[in-house]
Amino acid sequence: MIRLVLIFILLAVPATAQERRPSHCIALAEGVPGVRYLHRASYREPVAEHTVRIRYIAHASFLIRTSDDVSAVTDFTGFVGNADFIPDAVTMNHAHSTHWTAHPDPAIDHVLRGWSDAPGGAAHHLDLGGMLIRNVPTDIRRGAGREENGNSIFIFEAAGLCIAHLGHLHHEPTRAQYAAIGRVDVVMAPVDGGYTMPLPAMIRVLKRLRASVVIPMHWFTGRTLRAFVDGMRDDFAVVDEGAHRLDVSLRSLPSRPTIVVLRPRYLRDP
Repeated sequence: MIRLVLIFILLAVPATAQERRPSHCIALAEGVPGVRYLHRASYREPVAEHTVRIRYIAHASFLIRTSDDVSAVTDFTGFVGNADFIPDAVTMNHAHSTHWTAHPDPAIDHVLRGWSDAPGGAAHHLDLGGMLIRNVPTDIRRGAGREENGNSIFIFEAAGLCIAHLGHLHHEPTRAQYAAIGRVDVVMAPVDGGYTMPLPAMIRVLKRLRASVVIPMHWFTGRTLRAFVDGMRDDFAVVDEGAHRLDVSLRSLPSRPTIVVLRPRYLRDP
């Protein structure tokens, strides 16, 4: 009789109590060699199963696509090129106008702002089926002061991968923020050396995150990029093949942490 009562209680639990998809990026995972770097192909080309495609668009904007064609654009400015393309979701940060737009296309289903006046800052946990997008708020400088929770590190969980975009990060994360970020397999990091963080501080952050793949962004000039790469060479392999996109899966993560330099290219239809 007691067993029957317990069964009825379990069946009575509302379905909504189990709708929130948990993050898998806290667990550890081992990688093996073999990341694939693709140079020439339409951004609309199908993505292989269990794979995520990361395409560098411009500045801090990347297109992230899954094999079931779920797509997101990071630090969305309203312009991705001359392509007729609407992503499923966009993320934005507002430290500077080159990281957000006040007028995103209304056809975009999900516009995730990395800042909020709400206590604790923005809080996103968007489940798109093939991709889960969540955020960890951080502070930004504002003149002589700071804006609490004015930036967000966005994490994209897809195909078993944990992909972090640091946004316009202005300080080293706290222990609590590192814990909230969780495991990172791929990270897009601003390496300008001043507008966001000094290079030594950014290098400390990246070594702490221990991602298998680091994609530099927000580097303005080749000199800035070279300074970052030179500062990382002791601990990271470097791949710079002139590619603008990267296909990556859990099976193809490099065994040694690797900097993958991508060249920005706007989306274009044939």
